[in-house]
Amino acid sequence: MKYFRKILIIIPLLFYPSFTLISGGKQGNFSLDDLQRRTFYYFWDLADPVTGLIPDRAPTKSFSSVAAVGFGLSSYIVGTEHGWVSRKKSSQRVLKTLKFLLQLPQSDATANVGGYKGFFYHFLDAHTGYRYQDVELSTIDTGLLMSGVLSCYSYFDRNNPVETEIRRIADSLYRRVDWAWFLTKNNALSMGWHPGQGFLESEWKGYNEAMILIIMAIGSPTHPIPSSCWDVWTQNYNWANYKGQEHVNFGPLFGHQYSHMFIDFKGIRDNYMKNKEIDYFENSRRATYANRAYCIENAQKFKGYGENVWGLTACDGPGYFRKKIGDKFVAFDGYSARGAAQKYLVDDGTIAPTAAGGSVAFAPEICIPALKEMYDLYGDKLYGKYGFRDAFNPTFTFGKENEKGWFDCDYIGIDQGPIVLMIENYKTGLIWNIFKKNPYIVDGLKKAGFSGGWLDN
Repeated sequence: MKYFRKILIIIPLLFYPSFTLISGGKQGNFSLDDLQRRTFYYFWDLADPVTGLIPDRAPTKSFSSVAAVGFGLSSYIVGTEHGWVSRKKSSQRVLKTLKFLLQLPQSDATANVGGYKGFFYHFLDAHTGYRYQDVELSTIDTGLLMSGVLSCYSYFDRNNPVETEIRRIADSLYRRVDWAWFLTKNNALSMGWHPGQGFLESEWKGYNEAMILIIMAIGSPTHPIPSSCWDVWTQNYNWANYKGQEHVNFGPLFGHQYSHMFIDFKGIRDNYMKNKEIDYFENSRRATYANRAYCIENAQKFKGYGENVWGLTACDGPGYFRKKIGDKFVAFDGYSARGAAQKYLVDDGTIAPTAAGGSVAFAPEICIPALKEMYDLYGDKLYGKYGFRDAFNPTFTFGKENEKGWFDCDYIGIDQGPIVLMIENYKTGLIWNIFKKNPYIVDGLKKAGFSGGWLDN
């Protein structure tokens, strides 16, 4: 996802309808419950009423992101458990979405299709479900979509017509994905495919957001990839001490969050982590602390960075500008995978609340104060109807309405999802517990060599 997320010119400020009673911006003191509830309604309110597809962003009009659809499907479970929506309405919404996904045309045609060989295109037209422009058939975005599909497969377990049909269609969607088709000669998954052009040369190797993709592919009962692919995956890890934290490095925090939204890695370890004597949960905790330490150090002297204002990850930015600030030039960016690690540094002064929000389960002692501080400092400029807007940059003070810094107008679906799901995992472990019951995920973990903790029990 970090490699192929196309930044397209989008028609601005065409608002979607809303069906909640949540009003505009911040009201009163910061509340983790209020943040989670507002962020949930991004998915519930903005899903297309016919297709169920989730917009990539809002209020700017956009295509649908299939990864955001996966996050939305899991978010409906959270909303159900909290009583924000009834189980009946939630299950009906899920069934409508799954039915639409299943019936979308799948072929190697260049247009009027949703995917091929069980995979889906990165972006889809939100109303037709067809491939958006010339985007790639995406392994990681399909994997994140299937994470949402499998969460519904395991959660909606009642013996009634709607939930029985949810399980049947969810199982069909997962089983038809031909993971092995994407396997390269190097025993790794290609990142994407274009009709008429073939597979992308880039492969999923090394530590990043695709852990769950590899596990899901190994665990497939129909089109699996070999278990040895996990060893290929780990061969390119970069274990290093960054900002006082020894861990497998990856710059943007979303790479330490996405797989953890679904799988509880506490206490379970593969061969690599057994040798390091930690688990992947601890690895993400250390990465969160390292990200914060980089921002506190603030070597580039950007405005606003500090103990409780930090967080670099993939997010929107003020745009593509090169501006002189003091005696140096700063290259500002639009949407970009910002982050900091031993061999990676992308930073233009832009902070994304999802960096802290999606890491709450790892390090609540530093993430919750960060969310509160950003809420208190920036108020309605940053916190609105659907929680935190995607990003802000206090250093960028150029142009009309940016005198006090740049604040995004949009929410982005793949940044909203980690906030909803990881707050819930911090509170109750809900999504983690659902995936512990999923036979495909359990099988994939065991075949990849994971053992210990809940997996042995």
